[in-house]
Amino acid sequence: MKDLKKVLKPSRMPDHSGYFGEFGGRFVSETLMEALYELETAFKKAWSDRVFRKEYQDVLTEFVGRPSPLTFAEGLTNHAGGARIYLKREDLNHTGAHKINNAVGQALLAKRMGKKRLIAETGAGQHGVATATVAAKYGFDCEIFMGSEDARRQSLNVFRMNLLGAKVKEVDGGTKTLKDAISEALRDWAQSVLTTHYVLGTAFGPHPFPLMVRSFQSIIGREARQQIMKKEGRLPDALVACVGGGSNSLGLFHHFIGDASVQMFGIEAGGRSLSEGDHAARFQGGRVGVLQGSKTFVLQNPDGQILRTHSVSAGLDYSAVGPELAYYFETGRVHFDAVGDDEALQAFDTLSRLEGIIPALESSHAIAYGIRLAREMGRGKILIINLSGRGDKDVLEVARLRGEIS
Repeated sequence: MKDLKKVLKPSRMPDHSGYFGEFGGRFVSETLMEALYELETAFKKAWSDRVFRKEYQDVLTEFVGRPSPLTFAEGLTNHAGGARIYLKREDLNHTGAHKINNAVGQALLAKRMGKKRLIAETGAGQHGVATATVAAKYGFDCEIFMGSEDARRQSLNVFRMNLLGAKVKEVDGGTKTLKDAISEALRDWAQSVLTTHYVLGTAFGPHPFPLMVRSFQSIIGREARQQIMKKEGRLPDALVACVGGGSNSLGLFHHFIGDASVQMFGIEAGGRSLSEGDHAARFQGGRVGVLQGSKTFVLQNPDGQILRTHSVSAGLDYSAVGPELAYYFETGRVHFDAVGDDEALQAFDTLSRLEGIIPALESSHAIAYGIRLAREMGRGKILIINLSGRGDKDVLEVARLRGEIS
């Protein structure tokens, strides 16, 4: 591990230019630079303001339903036959996932900045639903950009967004998934920065978005740390979270980064195989490059052309990963692996039947790896898996994949 003392002090990152080591930065048009500077100033001022922080916490308590429980998974623990497995229950949040933590924070910030309209990208639809929810709560106009393939896979969430008063704009270009939705959202924001705030949903994009999203999501790890100390009297031996852009993983990891005894595992989408175009495992087949405002690991060919991706999970089906996670990969602080479609679908069933909890397909990747890891760790160890969302949105897609519906 490179420069261990520095890696274990995440509060020092990013630097003033938005870099985590060599990753991050602002790679955008001049049109957006001024908006990003304005946003950075507004966020830093708000995040250091006790009144803002109290309002944020109050909304998380009264509207979102935090703290989310840390649940001992007895059935899953017995099934794995090793470490004691706890689930951080972000699936129990209002709207059904961790995404609402960030959406609330950014909506309060947009209100403070005097913006009238919110836009967002979404893949699995949970961030779109969360953004539509806070827009309805605070009276913003709202437009959500979503790849048409993701809209097909997540039709229930499209209906929920419409019900909440948001306009869903399907993106038919490119892969028709999350990457293309982000591109459209950035184009819209460049043309409407005076009145619009872009609620980017993951710890990716140009600075200050990775910092903002990680900060708003860090409530997950803060609670988990307090809860496991109360339940077990010590820190966990390992943490597991799925990795799309990085919001739920960094949310869990952030308050444990400084604890060298706690191992961390980020699980990417292994898709059908690790052949080109069959997966979305950036640390398995990616290389350093720039995409949508940030320098990070990107799935691209030697000419810099972005590769197609695939995952059974819409929320993990993305060509790049957040810059802070890229830094933790390079330094070795976080270990990364991939889980394929079939293993994730099996874990979807396993958690449903053993714990009475239907997980999101994104979270199923973490569950699958957590079962493997618990067996390897053995008895007497403690493992926390971030259950980032519930699976209501995925039930019809799973049924379709199994040929139970057309």
